[in-house]
Amino acid sequence: MTDYGHELQFGTFLTPRADRADEVVALAQLTEQVGLDLVTVQDHPYQPAFLDAWTLLSVVATSTERVRVSPNVANLPLRPPAVLARAAASLDLLSGGRVELGLGAGAFWEAIVANGGPQRTPAEAVQALEEAIRVIHGIWGRSGRSVKVEGSHYRVTGAKVGPAAAHDIGLWVGAYKPRMLRLVGRLADGWLPSLGYLRVEQLPELNGIIDESAERAGRRPADVRRLLNINGSFGHDGNGNGGQAITGSPGDWAEQLAELTLTHGIGTFILGSDDPTDIQRFGLEVVPQVRELVDAGRTGTIAAGPGTDGPGEQDRGTAVTAGQPAAVAREIPGLGVTPTPDDGRRHSDTTVWDESTRPSGPPPPAGHVYSAREQAQGQHLVDVHDHLRRELDQVRDLVDQVEAGTVGVAAARSHINQMTMRQNNWTLGTYCESYCRVVTTHHTLEDATMLPHLRRADPRLEPVTRRLEEEHHAIHGVIEGLDRALVALVSGDGDLKGLRAAVDLLTDTLLSHLSYEERELVEPLARLSFQ
Repeated sequence: MTDYGHELQFGTFLTPRADRADEVVALAQLTEQVGLDLVTVQDHPYQPAFLDAWTLLSVVATSTERVRVSPNVANLPLRPPAVLARAAASLDLLSGGRVELGLGAGAFWEAIVANGGPQRTPAEAVQALEEAIRVIHGIWGRSGRSVKVEGSHYRVTGAKVGPAAAHDIGLWVGAYKPRMLRLVGRLADGWLPSLGYLRVEQLPELNGIIDESAERAGRRPADVRRLLNINGSFGHDGNGNGGQAITGSPGDWAEQLAELTLTHGIGTFILGSDDPTDIQRFGLEVVPQVRELVDAGRTGTIAAGPGTDGPGEQDRGTAVTAGQPAAVAREIPGLGVTPTPDDGRRHSDTTVWDESTRPSGPPPPAGHVYSAREQAQGQHLVDVHDHLRRELDQVRDLVDQVEAGTVGVAAARSHINQMTMRQNNWTLGTYCESYCRVVTTHHTLEDATMLPHLRRADPRLEPVTRRLEEEHHAIHGVIEGLDRALVALVSGDGDLKGLRAAVDLLTDTLLSHLSYEERELVEPLARLSFQ
């Protein structure tokens, strides 16, 4: 087993299609909105159907606030290394330290030559890459005040260092062959292969080559981050990580990726997909479970298996009944998706709304046959909600830990602030504002979101969607109330009783609302397709 102990990172690998330029940027924004760490794009400067990678990454950096950007990987033969190094450092400065540099030796030589680049043999490509890395490190100031590399492919004599990047940019190399892997061990900050070009059973051997080379160069194997481009599909049957794609449920994905970390040291997973649904499921459903499984594996604790931490499977405390009617789960014939029922339990005597006044939508049409895609759309809302339910369990657990004195109030508040329920404009925040913004680009409805779409598709849903919008605003106020209770406790103006009351109210409103929303929207979302 080889776990290098790297902090886990997750990202996307987007196709820079020129005919869908706005959509590519929206997918990058979605990457950030669902909590991922990194946006990467292909770099094929000879491909007229693609946007220029560095231009696109610059726009992505200005269109986001937190996520980092990188080419995956930069085409060295068409990008002189001194210029590339300064481009990366410049964008790092302008973005506040959010740039990494994936670098490749080159491929598709006929196209490279056609666009003014060199023709190199495999051996020459490796040699050129090593020379280029030395040039790049020199421009970044890693080898003194001036840069001197007298190579067979790159001659840089007396070039000045700079500009200085905002942070130490990671240089990640895409490599598969022994000579390239040894170069990674000697000089690179990361190894960036793609699962489609290697088999999982090869990882021990390839990691071993990098590790040995790193040690010979006086480095630690852990100095080289292990990244992996992955692709796959969400379905019901996982096939394990022995194949060239990740498959199965989000829980299956999480188990496969966690195994790759704990057994093979992969610290960064980059999803190759232009499907907003896949990106959402990866960020909201897969990533939290991977983190939990890896944390458990590293500490020797037992993590709950995927799907075991959902609603109704943990005791949320002593519940009281506040007289609120429970929402009955409505089984839709042929849909194969069951909305999560509201069991009617309440923890707080306070109510934010009158559940008895909630309107209901029209019944589904008789005899409608739901396609697999429609079923998946309906299930996706439940899956997103299950993620929020798991976050609620974490909030309640944090309060328990605050009461027990094992977690400080400031740490608990910081953790809650990072959760999806705080970062987004409530439940359909991620599912709607980002997902629909991307998908509806195809329909020239770029500013549309889910509820307006449903109202247009079926005006009879107007009362339900308006009520859901009202509840979204109310829940936002409840979350702000929780934050005020945390601040009051830190300042000495509040107490644990007030904090517990705020969490109980959030529990009641959240679980009630999610159940109502699923009851009313699962079927329309499936049938009134917006893809």
